[in-house]
Parts: sequence; C-alpha cells; structure tokens
Amino acid sequence: MTNYFKNALIGGKLTDIEITDGKFTGFGKFEDGFDLKGLKVYPGLIDIHTHGCMGFDASDGENLDKICKFMAKNGVTSFLPTTMTIDTKKLAEIFSADFEKSGAEILGYHAEGPYININKKGAQNGEFVKNPDLDEFKSFENVKMITVAPELEGSEEFIKNCGCVVSIGHTDADYETVCNAAEWGAKCLTHTFNAMNGIHHREPGPIGAALEKDMYIQVICDGLHIHKSIINLLYKAFGSEKMIIISDSMRACGLPDGIYDLGGQNVTVKNKTAYLDENTLAGSCSTLLDCVKKCVEFGICEQDAFKMASQTPAELLNLNKGQLKVGFDADFIALDENLNLKYTVINGQIFYN
Repeated sequence: MTNYFKNALIGGKLTDIEITDGKFTGFGKFEDGFDLKGLKVYPGLIDIHTHGCMGFDASDGENLDKICKFMAKNGVTSFLPTTMTIDTKKLAEIFSADFEKSGAEILGYHAEGPYININKKGAQNGEFVKNPDLDEFKSFENVKMITVAPELEGSEEFIKNCGCVVSIGHTDADYETVCNAAEWGAKCLTHTFNAMNGIHHREPGPIGAALEKDMYIQVICDGLHIHKSIINLLYKAFGSEKMIIISDSMRACGLPDGIYDLGGQNVTVKNKTAYLDENTLAGSCSTLLDCVKKCVEFGICEQDAFKMASQTPAELLNLNKGQLKVGFDADFIALDENLNLKYTVINGQIFYN
C-alpha cells in the first residue's frame, strides 16, 4: 500500500512524501496526497526513558494501551516503557506481557534497576535494590535497555553478557570505574548528572568518562532537573550525535498537581514538579516534546533538538527509525511554526490530528 503526504516543510524546503508499506520510499513531487500545508516535519520522537503518564505507570503492568495513545498524541511514535526498582517477580510478569498496542510503538522495556547503588537510589525503592544477577536477568523477556551501577559486585560479568543496551545510572562510580564499564560494553549514562557524581576538576566522574569513551548520555531537559546552562554545556561537549533528550515522565504527566505513586512510594507534584521529599526529584511531569521545546528555548538549534529526541536514540538502540530518508520507518510528526503538534504519523498512517 502506497500513500502520499504533500507540502511537508523539511529542512526549510517544501517536499512531498511517498510511503509504501510503512517505509519512506520517496521525497519529491507527487500528484496526490494528504496536504500538510507547509507544516514543519520531523522524525517521530523516541523516548527511551519514560515511566508513564495520565495516571498510568509501566510498573503497574497494565494500561499500556492508554500510555501508547497518550504518547502518540504528544508526538512520540515509539518508546521504551521504563520500570522502577520493584520486586523482580513482578518485573518478570511485566516484561512478558503482550505489548502490541495501538498508538506509539513499544520497542521493549527499559529496566531502571534493580541493579543500582542504594546510596544513589534517588526516587527508587531501596527495599528492592540488589547486585546484578545475570541468571535472573536472562530469565526476563523484552528488555531493550537496563540501568546498572558498575561499581557493584558482579557488574563486569553482567555488562559483558546481559545482551541488551547497558546504561550507567543510580551510581556512585568514579571516572575509572565508568571507563572500565565502557570497555565492558556499557553505552550510555542514565539521566546524566542526576543520581550520580558530578564533575570536579580532579575527579571527572561518570560524565568525564562518558565524554572520553564516546558514550551516549540521556538528559532530562524539562528545565528542572538540569539547569539550562548545564544542558547547553552537555550539548556543546557531546553534540547532537551523543546527547539524547528524555522525558523521565511519571504517572502525573498530563494530570494536575497532587499525590501520586511511583514505584510504591508517594510522590508529591506541586507546580508540575514531582518530589519524593524536599530534596529529591522524582521523575518529570513533562512530555518529550515539552523537553525538545525547552532545548530550543534554551538556544539549541531546532534541528539538533529534534535529532536528539529521534535519530540519536534510534542509533543507540540500532533502530531503523529517526530519519526522514528512503528505507526508514515512516514515523513522523508535523508541527506549526511555534512547534505545536498538528499530526502524528506512525507507520505511514495518521494517528493524531
């Protein structure tokens, strides 16, 4: 099946789009098609770190269909539902459940724990924190990414053999340990600066190691977790090729202030900011598109901001997504000049307008 979209503004130039069987097959001039009327077109957004929205959470093990629909209505065309550090028997049930849903495509899961450092647990539930267990992890299904603290006993064997993308986070690791983890196969940092050691001029920590080892970094760009000057610093240091914008959204995303659950713990949301306590942020209440817009507001090039939420995470996960090129999956979004979402297209079909 072939369909067409007319008058898409891509890279400042108007062009038409041809899509066959869910793939981009041509860009140029075609006779018929759905008229986008000069809307800006970017690849569909890919959120590799999101816990939930609209009262639902990946750790609930249910209502994924509602999360998928919300994601699509907010410009995300594929994502990794991200679980908290909870009981591993519950995790096994969640990972094995059917995730073929309507809306944004579920690519697999991001397990944020339980193999993390208790001293850097942040909003994670310390009751379920443990050392890496490769045999246990091998019994899990559909985990595409896992957050691990590499200083824990058993981490080297785990990182080398777990078979999925390893991201370093909720960690007390120093520079040398993260350099070693990169050599073992770790590819990324989880919510950079949050729940890890920062940068000191004699102790560069995980972030210095990630820069030296050419790792990817996830950054929560809601304007609350990271100061705008640090977002710009990371962008200038790592570039759009290695910096990935994430939402780290929790179930309060899309809902009013109030008391919400996160991994079995109460979280207070006030002025759209989620707190476990007065000193601990607990996920965000922002969508990924909100975070992309914040990056643009902070002075990051618009093209790069969208790239860091589409092409770059796709490259980390080795996906055929995130680029408006022939042969790639036909996932894209269309926005007005103020970056307000007008259409979400998934596999060549309009899901939202």
